Amino acid sequence: MPLAYEVQHLTRFYPKQTAPANDDISLTVDNGEIFGLLGDNGAGKTTLVKQMAYLLKPTQGSITLFGQPLRTDNSASKIGYMPQTGMALNNLTVGEAFYFTAHLRGFSRSDARAERDYLLALLDLGSLRDQPIPRLSGGQKRMVALASTLAASPPVIILDEPTNDLDPQNRQRVWDILRNVNADRGTTVILVTHNVLEAEKVVQRVGIMQHGKLVSVGRPGILKGDLNRQLRLEVVFSPEAPPAFPPDVQPIVLAAGRWLLLIDRDQAPAYLTILNRTPSIEDFRLSTATLEDLYMAMVD
Repeated sequence: MPLAYEVQHLTRFYPKQTAPANDDISLTVDNGEIFGLLGDNGAGKTTLVKQMAYLLKPTQGSITLFGQPLRTDNSASKIGYMPQTGMALNNLTVGEAFYFTAHLRGFSRSDARAERDYLLALLDLGSLRDQPIPRLSGGQKRMVALASTLAASPPVIILDEPTNDLDPQNRQRVWDILRNVNADRGTTVILVTHNVLEAEKVVQRVGIMQHGKLVSVGRPGILKGDLNRQLRLEVVFSPEAPPAFPPDVQPIVLAAGRWLLLIDRDQAPAYLTILNRTPSIEDFRLSTATLEDLYMAMVD
């Protein structure tokens, strides 16, 4: 089975900008994989996935989808794209949006009606069926956008910050749905998110972007292998009196009076001694490192 995506030396410049939004990116996405893209604002994630959805053309480089050059005739039926904001068919009711999306993707009228009813039930949106989309709350619009992306079961779905504006219950519902469509249908999922801790529970491989470049790609467990000998030390202290750590230590500043450090395991006793001797320390927590720590260390 061919790869879902093969991206080769992708570069994208926007007009009147001297620095590329994407800078010589090469990556592959396996068929049936959940692939995550992480990075801070302006890292180039949205530009990359828009090119993978054939909504932007690269300045240089190439993209293949299931072994064929990406173009309009194969992207329209094979890719469901959920943008970070807004959605197509925005002036319809919820039920109409689901029906027409499925119909436009090739379902017959009767199958499109069945798909509409299935999506309303899947995302618990039945009570909103006849509501015009512009009247919905931000969180409801996100759930409607997700359902429209899933309509007619495209083999690839690309989701840009799908859990924005969602409460904890619906965020969990989204992650469960993505796991299920991937497991049950073999859907390839490409996921852009800032929520590293939640994404770590879902993605099978992750790419970390910074300043338009792809700086690291791999399975979360393997990427975290670089941190296996490290611990995360989170320290809360009075901002007026920070702890006196060794001068070569560069803490990650989470907020005023709150630092995160990644330290070697054998250094832990020395750091605990410093903390115990510092009156301004209000609290500290020592734990194993996470994918979020790796992400923060790379994009800091």
